[in-house]
Amino acid sequence: MSFHYRSLGVVTLATAALLTTPSIAQAREAPTAAADRVLRVYNNNIENLVRNNADGTCTRISGPDHLTSMLVDDNGKTGTSGVKAPDLLIVQQVRGTGQATAYADQLGAEFGYPAGTYKALVAWDDPEEWGGSHNCSQQALGDLKKKQTNAIIYNTRTLSLAAGDVSKYWSAGWLKPGTAYNGGAGCTLYKPPDSDDGATYAYKWKRTSALAARFTIKETGTTVFAATMHLPEQNGANACAGAGDTGIAGSGIHVGADATSLMNASTIRVIGIDANRTNIASTTLGGFGMTGYGARATDGSRKIDYLFVKGTVRPSSIDHTVGSTKSNHLALYGFIEF
Repeated sequence: MSFHYRSLGVVTLATAALLTTPSIAQAREAPTAAADRVLRVYNNNIENLVRNNADGTCTRISGPDHLTSMLVDDNGKTGTSGVKAPDLLIVQQVRGTGQATAYADQLGAEFGYPAGTYKALVAWDDPEEWGGSHNCSQQALGDLKKKQTNAIIYNTRTLSLAAGDVSKYWSAGWLKPGTAYNGGAGCTLYKPPDSDDGATYAYKWKRTSALAARFTIKETGTTVFAATMHLPEQNGANACAGAGDTGIAGSGIHVGADATSLMNASTIRVIGIDANRTNIASTTLGGFGMTGYGARATDGSRKIDYLFVKGTVRPSSIDHTVGSTKSNHLALYGFIEF
């Protein structure tokens, strides 16, 4: 396992985005977070930029198209001149450092910033493949979803990161099929040797490796904690956060020891989660001083994605949930005043 944040990206992809896709904020630079004292945060499971359709086909989505569908202005609208450069993108299900860095550079290009302005922290640099078609009738698109891990993308114009302020990854929990639940007693960590059996799914657990970091807002020195999590599908029926553990308030959520230390040393706190579980209350992380934002369904008729924040979050006309997101999951956002 390794952590990577790179200033060099896939320049050709970012350049292509400039040539072929209209910029969100073309011919102007968005103010920094410090200039308007707002930290702009988004959370989305981007599904490797491959979208599953109801008829069994899949559609590949370009980074710029996905970003245009997700980023909003202060009124919750996409594609307007009021859309400003985000400070943090908390994402799940990327293929590794290569895709995350390309996506980060495409985000910078949308606002006229050079490659490397946005950097990516990735739990696994190049995770091994797993699975079959991933419910895509076109195998080539299913293959694009075989590598899965989690990332945090941050804006170096507004945020700095010290070398020691990235947590080690921590594993999710799960109830292995065929195991009795017994109020969490059957739960175990979702990692070898207790993760999926068989070569096809041997590395599936890497998509659930959580990651966290503590940033500093350059202009004010305000500290910001951010974490990305993706819990196994089994968490939907049986909440598990580890060995014999149902997680915080029976949600399946837990925060690793290193990440907790970073969080406790931070003023603003943000956690983005694809929990694969419904009915997680907005007060679940209240012990961390955090509140959940957005109550609408994020995956079909289910709400399984969550954004928890400690900080002053501006109201949202669309319940912090972007209905136009070009992913299987709808994005959540919070604009945090500081």
